Amino acid sequence: MRSPARLRTGTLLLPLLLGACAVPPACPAGTASAAIAEIALGRSSAGRLRVTDADWSAFLAEEATPRFPEGLTALDAEGQWRASDGRILREPSKLLLLVLPGATLAEAAARTEPLAEAYRIRFGQESVLRSFRPGCAGF
Repeated sequence: MRSPARLRTGTLLLPLLLGACAVPPACPAGTASAAIAEIALGRSSAGRLRVTDADWSAFLAEEATPRFPEGLTALDAEGQWRASDGRILREPSKLLLLVLPGATLAEAAARTEPLAEAYRIRFGQESVLRSFRPGCAGF
C-alpha cells in the first residue's frame, strides 16, 4: 500500500507533468513559431491534364500571390488519391508550401481555404488536400 506522502507527491506532480505536455517546445534562436501549410493541387480532371503550365502560372499570379504576398514555395509533385467512385487515380500535381509566422493552425486553415476553393472551382477538381502542422521559421 502506498503511503499518504507518496500519494500526495504523485498528485502534486501530475498537473505539472500534464502541463508540460501541453506546452510546445521553444523555437531555436533566430526562429519563431509558425504554422506550416501544405496544399496539394492536382493538375488533371476527367483523366486528362487540365491545368497547363500557363494555367498554373496564371493561378499563381492571380490567386496565390495576392493571398500570400510574403512568399510561398511551389513544387512539382505526383499525386495519388481515391476518387469518390473508388478508383485510384494518379496525376501530376503542384505542392504549395506556406510558412505563416505567428499564425495558429486555425488561422492557417482559414487563410488557405479560399485559395483551395478557388483552385477546385477554377479547374474542376473534386477536392484539394490541405495539411497543417506547427513549426519554427526564421528568415
